[in-house]
Amino acid sequence: MISIFKRELNAYFYSPLGYVFIAISFATSGLFFFDTALSRGSTDIRGVYESMYIIIMVTIPILTMRLMADDKKRGTDQLLLTSPVGLFSLVSGKFLAAYVVFIIATAIIPGYAVVMSFYSPVAWKIILGYWLGLSLVGAVYVALGVLISTLTENQMIAAIVGIILNIVMLFMNYLAALIPIAIIRQAVQALSLTERFSEFTLGFFSLSGVLFFLSLTFVFLVLATRLTERRRWA
Repeated sequence: MISIFKRELNAYFYSPLGYVFIAISFATSGLFFFDTALSRGSTDIRGVYESMYIIIMVTIPILTMRLMADDKKRGTDQLLLTSPVGLFSLVSGKFLAAYVVFIIATAIIPGYAVVMSFYSPVAWKIILGYWLGLSLVGAVYVALGVLISTLTENQMIAAIVGIILNIVMLFMNYLAALIPIAIIRQAVQALSLTERFSEFTLGFFSLSGVLFFLSLTFVFLVLATRLTERRRWA
């Protein structure tokens, strides 16, 4: 897994993709920081996290679109599939590489709170809750992106499908409200990322919320592994 992780992480920075993703994250978060805090003379940077929650929904599928699709298109996936590396380790290594790039791209946001703390008290519990929530949502989106990338060799299709599914997950609460059958409505609502994320925005570090995001991430990675295994035997 370590070798796959290093290979994929290096690939992000041998190409413009990693730099562009980080630059977009820095630029958009900086813009939101200026608009929601600096321009208003406020130390409240919750608006930055809330805005980035929407932004990563679009940018993460672009970050993950090449992970499996590029190998399939170039035929190098056959080398990986016949290597002694376990398939789950292969998928996990690719996931971790993309997730590290995501964490680097969003690491600047807590820095805004550090800057503001020199001028006025900052609600660190809420800031850390937002950061943890955003990191966990990012893990789910990255894992879903890996899963979608296993389904196609077209990177653009992988990105578009990823964005669409992320939007669906964002509006899961609204979709649940349209379902007349109570048990199905509750099941759909239980999968809402927004509702779970909102728990962290209040400064509540819920163990059930953390386990929810980690479990969903794990499920997506397992599904990606199964799809990759089918390709090995095809």
